[in-house]
Amino acid sequence: MGYSPSIYKFVEGSDTPVPLDMDVVRAVLSPYDIGDPNLTVMDDGRLQCWVRAADGSEAEIFVDEVGILVERPHSGPGVFAIVAELASRLGAAVLDPSSGVFFCSREAHACLPVDMRKDVIVIEMTGEGVRAALIG
Repeated sequence: MGYSPSIYKFVEGSDTPVPLDMDVVRAVLSPYDIGDPNLTVMDDGRLQCWVRAADGSEAEIFVDEVGILVERPHSGPGVFAIVAELASRLGAAVLDPSSGVFFCSREAHACLPVDMRKDVIVIEMTGEGVRAALIG
């Protein structure tokens, strides 16, 4: 896959993404990290890890205070299940960079900025739901 979806969390209709719960991020990513088991902290403070799902699909993931970038995700459903779990547990939305459209669960939809809500696609936040939203 030639693009990199991102994950952001919004609260109470604010236009600005809020800081992520890094304990949740670490808890979700740690079981799949095939590099440093404690995740790698880069010089700029971002976390970086390479995840591999049980089906062998992989992605490189970068996490900063307010966003998660999923680089080069394989098209296997397992890596999309990891993305779905991150978004679900964080109450966040996923940005499809190819269309510029966000998608999220019904619960996260209520927290998005009001002007953004009409253009967001509400999905079941599962690996298959994320996969279908990103690649059809």
